[in-house]
Amino acid sequence: MTAAKAPGAARYLPAEHGLDALRAAAQCCRGCPLFADATQTVFGRGHPGASIMLVGEQPGDQEDRVGEPFVGPAGRLLARALEDAGVDRASTYETNAVKHFKFTRKSGKRRIHQKPGRTEVVACRPWLIAEIEAVRPQVIVCLGATAAQSLLGAAFRVSAERGRRVLLPASLVDLEPEPVVVATVHPSAVLRDRSERHDESYRLFVDDLRSARSGVVATR
Repeated sequence: MTAAKAPGAARYLPAEHGLDALRAAAQCCRGCPLFADATQTVFGRGHPGASIMLVGEQPGDQEDRVGEPFVGPAGRLLARALEDAGVDRASTYETNAVKHFKFTRKSGKRRIHQKPGRTEVVACRPWLIAEIEAVRPQVIVCLGATAAQSLLGAAFRVSAERGRRVLLPASLVDLEPEPVVVATVHPSAVLRDRSERHDESYRLFVDDLRSARSGVVATR
């Protein structure tokens, strides 16, 4: 049994697993409680046959309002880093491990990001697996621990394994060959780094994206 047939969001998956059908079905997902407070489901976007898939944690405040991933400040940093790494953003596919914004309220209407729990990540994973099987990327870049652990297990540590290329477990997807996974930090972590190490943090992030690009075989 693949993750796409596991409990949680699985009962909302459509019979046809093309990206358009998945995107439409995801708008009605009630696989975990996060849908109740979020503005909308934020599904993936990008090239349907992308060689590189970028997976973040969850939509942020701006993404929740707009309905697309990586449109806020972290998305702008990601776009710059992709360019510096020699990756054409228009040829990638971008999504998140969790499709609804989890937040707490502060000072009235201000919404503060709250990290999704393991139960929510697992509940939402059928959408991510279905996206991977629909896009069939050669390389999946996991941006941050939540994304990496959603695919590589709760014991995976980005700090120890970042930038390395590992195979996506065959038990998760029905693809041959299995995509390569490269884990790195989330662009928001680089954005938040205001120390004297910021430039180095950004350079290391770009290096990880460059490592992911080097794993793409020119077959498409």
